[in-house]
Amino acid sequence: MSQLLLDIVPESQPTLDNFVVGRNLELLSALRHALAGSSSERCFYVWGETGSGKSHLLQACVRAALDARHSAFYAHGSVPPLSMDMGAAVVAVDDAEQLDAAAQIELFNLYNQMRESGGMLLVSGKESALHLKLRGDLRTRLGWGLVYQVHGLSDEEKALALSQHARAKGFDLSPEVTQYLLRHGRRDLPNLLAALDALDAHSLSLHRAPSVPLLKEVLHKESS
Repeated sequence: MSQLLLDIVPESQPTLDNFVVGRNLELLSALRHALAGSSSERCFYVWGETGSGKSHLLQACVRAALDARHSAFYAHGSVPPLSMDMGAAVVAVDDAEQLDAAAQIELFNLYNQMRESGGMLLVSGKESALHLKLRGDLRTRLGWGLVYQVHGLSDEEKALALSQHARAKGFDLSPEVTQYLLRHGRRDLPNLLAALDALDAHSLSLHRAPSVPLLKEVLHKESS
């Protein structure tokens, strides 16, 4: 059996266009309006379970700002060290529950700084702002802006996302492969798409069409 290259399959860059919307249409629309400057809302707190798409949205907003030639920063479990004169248009802080006491103070100050400058601040967490284990004044600030729960996808929506991803890569995904992946793969969409990318690479290396037996080999390699 040829070597499976699961860990080095390149991931597509998160964008607002390739975000699978599901039940998050209102949130996606609000983010687009804020980025376009057609909304006065400048602070967003989004929360949801692991794999629901929070990181995708935060990274996509930063990417959109950079593509528009604005300064933008993304940090995971930390706060970017921004000076007052940097004037960042968009700052995203992912997984706020991981912030230590010093970083919580930094985020509190960053919130005030971004509010004064008119920049856009996005913060994510696994729980609602009310239940975050953070200092009280920071929880209050995060609750002042727009707060959205990011809803995970249903199995039907995941199946559609997998099918669309496969077509974008140039192959058709059979219902049998889709259902096997949903039953036996990791449940969150990023890992499902990564497994699908690995299946594509593996099938190409063997000059065979993607199939359940090849998917079994990919998932076995992933779990070993």
